[in-house]
Amino acid sequence: MPSPADLEVRVTPRAGRSAIAGMRDDTLLVRLAAAPVDGAANAELIELIARALDVPKRDITIVSGQRSRSKRLRVANIDRATALALLREKK
Repeated sequence: MPSPADLEVRVTPRAGRSAIAGMRDDTLLVRLAAAPVDGAANAELIELIARALDVPKRDITIVSGQRSRSKRLRVANIDRATALALLREKK
């Protein structure tokens, strides 16, 4: 089983629609339609990344940045290189 992938993510809440916006350096840029209220944006982020990587939502955890635009996600059962390649495809 591969070691979990740690991903740096920069979130823009209240966007027109939720989507992966690309990469800047080693940071994944994500636009979310949800507002950062009551965990809605975090839940939407996890759902979006899970769909993009074709993994269950339970495999994704927010390691740091729970209340920040800059977050670190940990994705179980997928290595970092594979995760980044899949996310670049989805842009």
